[in-house]
Amino acid sequence: MPRPYEPLIPNTVGEVIELLGWMMLNSPKFEDTSGYFPGQNIDTEFFALKEGLKANCNRLGEERCAVLLALSDRMRAHFQADPENKTDDTLAGRALILEMMELLKSGSRRKTPVAAAILPKGS
Repeated sequence: MPRPYEPLIPNTVGEVIELLGWMMLNSPKFEDTSGYFPGQNIDTEFFALKEGLKANCNRLGEERCAVLLALSDRMRAHFQADPENKTDDTLAGRALILEMMELLKSGSRRKTPVAAAILPKGS
């Protein structure tokens, strides 16, 4: 019997960015197709992302961490709304991945207003 899948929690900001890159390629289901990681799915990968962000809050700053966690929630909602990749929700989720990567890479050089990141576009 295969052992249960345990997601890898990113320990650094770089590892969070790597996870987001993997998520870009494996969205919207985030399931392993190789057979090496049975049980890997949207729940395990968003758990890893959120825990990785929380683990890096000191490095990111509380405001930026809150923005990233909110973007993560929005991203997951888009992928859950389009599990078969047939609507624009998957594209919207992938756009949020890119936004999160940019925010993670920008460091303290750029301040993103919390309301702009949390509120849906057009609000």
